[in-house]
Amino acid sequence: MQDNNAINKARALYYNLFENFFILSSKNENYFELLRLINILKENPLDEISGMALNKITEMLDPLSNVQLVQEFDNLFHNPLTQKIRTTASYYDEGVESGKKRVEMIQFVAKTKLRRDEKNFFEYEDSVGFIFSLMASLCNDIANGEKEYENTVHCIFAQILNEFIDEFAKDIYEHEKATIFKELMIVLHSFIEFERLYLEVSKPTPKEKIEKENCETISKEEMERRARNKAMKALGPKNIQNEVCSVDTTYDVETEI
Repeated sequence: MQDNNAINKARALYYNLFENFFILSSKNENYFELLRLINILKENPLDEISGMALNKITEMLDPLSNVQLVQEFDNLFHNPLTQKIRTTASYYDEGVESGKKRVEMIQFVAKTKLRRDEKNFFEYEDSVGFIFSLMASLCNDIANGEKEYENTVHCIFAQILNEFIDEFAKDIYEHEKATIFKELMIVLHSFIEFERLYLEVSKPTPKEKIEKENCETISKEEMERRARNKAMKALGPKNIQNEVCSVDTTYDVETEI
């Protein structure tokens, strides 16, 4: 039991590390927390190669300012002059920013006491930053005795994160502007392989690359309409979660993340 608690606390730290890279904050204390997490994890890395990557990240990050990290983040995910990497599970699944995977994530979140902080977080529920944040919170809750979340964590990993994370990481690793994030993808790869072993989830079979819709050529309203239609069709006559991944617990007290 104690070993499982320690493992879940370590898992929460890794998810928190990735969360802090993909949900950047202008607050200095958040950046210093990220540096602290890196220093903790590099002392006992998952393997030698991820340990080396964490050390390289430490060398590349400015100990006093997050300007360099923010610039690279913008080049990867926002700069119109470079290849922009999409960050949602729905995009990698269907080629749209809000689709079936977002519906699934909303349903998973609804079974917990956590909610998306809509005032400060504008990405969708199936965005990689939100998924990492949710998983960090749930793994920490499990370590603190809330075992009812074990099934939810397993299902989010198996049905959402596991399905697209390899392709997402490859896009970042091969991006011409990736330096810090390239090393981070080495750490992420080691962690995802650990999660697959720990949760007994197989690596997905590579699927045929789908044509992504050009999101700039249609309106946001049209995108959301298409996504709703696809999501409703996917739901069919049954709930989108299968029986093994259903969570019956509901909560009166909610916490925003």
